[in-house]
Amino acid sequence: MADDVPGEPPAANSGPPTTGPSNDTTAHFTDEFVSQLAAMEAGISPEEQEAIAALPSGSALLVVRRGPNVGARFLLDADSTVAGRHPDADIFLDDVTVSRRHAEFNRVGKAFQVHDLGSLNGTYFDGVRIESALLSDGAEVQVGKFRLTFYASRLDLAPNTAPTSR
Repeated sequence: MADDVPGEPPAANSGPPTTGPSNDTTAHFTDEFVSQLAAMEAGISPEEQEAIAALPSGSALLVVRRGPNVGARFLLDADSTVAGRHPDADIFLDDVTVSRRHAEFNRVGKAFQVHDLGSLNGTYFDGVRIESALLSDGAEVQVGKFRLTFYASRLDLAPNTAPTSR
């Protein structure tokens, strides 16, 4: 066993110190801090965090993560929103890999579903080709070359904290 040299870090197998204060620590973080940390890990900019936090109930946001127009944001606040290459599409995605009427986002209560509209290249939900899927917060939807991340209103994700009547 090698001796520790003054001024150098201890040997890798030296183990924990046997004297002094305990090495056990407990840290507590607020829910807001945990959300901000998750957002940073997901690559959400502070501006996107503000936009997501400001979403009213019953709405959602799609953010382009890959493909043309990276960083573009699309608000989902109607009962039906069509994404496609047609200039009149609600979400205009200008690329030959996108059909003219590629996918439709439908609001169902406070949730959203995505439906493929018979596109040539298909619509993908978290990497799996789908005909229809219920979207979850942070899910990835691929339309042609575009990869969009879905963010639901934070008001719709919060647990119901309304007092119950007796």
